[in-house]
Amino acid sequence: MHSLIVTAHPDPASYTNAAVARLVAGLETAPGHTHEILDLAAEGFDPRFTTIDNDHFHGRIGQGEDVLAHQRRVDRADTLILVFPVYWWSMPAVMKGWIDRVFTSGWAFVDDPEKGTTRLLGRLRGQIVAIGGAHRHTYERRGYLSALDTQIVQGIFGFCGIRPAGLDLLLPMDAASEAEGLQLAFDIGRRLSSNPA
Repeated sequence: MHSLIVTAHPDPASYTNAAVARLVAGLETAPGHTHEILDLAAEGFDPRFTTIDNDHFHGRIGQGEDVLAHQRRVDRADTLILVFPVYWWSMPAVMKGWIDRVFTSGWAFVDDPEKGTTRLLGRLRGQIVAIGGAHRHTYERRGYLSALDTQIVQGIFGFCGIRPAGLDLLLPMDAASEAEGLQLAFDIGRRLSSNPA
């Protein structure tokens, strides 16, 4: 089993990156489970959907090598794990841009007006670990968790055929909840590595 962890936070000392480290520790509890971290901020991924991306979308040119390299990283994985701070009810712009540019027609899905949509990433499991900056009752009252589910689990994973493995929310509001969230990140990693289905 191989997991690709995609994260997006510009500060290496952030809680998001601490959660990634604990998630990795959990994954490593299963012998033979490998992982790769794709840190979009550290790698300087360009999230802009440019005229080149648009020309590829319309079939005028082939896929750019930068996008192909990212698709190959996803292709090596059995599990895709998105770890990110919640910005405006969703993922950071760099991660959304990664989805926009990498999850292309012909690789992630085929949308045919006559045959419908063919979902091409059904071999993958998808796990979301979102880092929030408000109390759980705020997320529940305002529907933030439902928004994440609709946008990512249904709208992205579902459209491409990725099987949902979980949507977990860490809420580091004080020392106790910070520790609780890091333990949950470890437990998620251990669960994913011990349950390959």
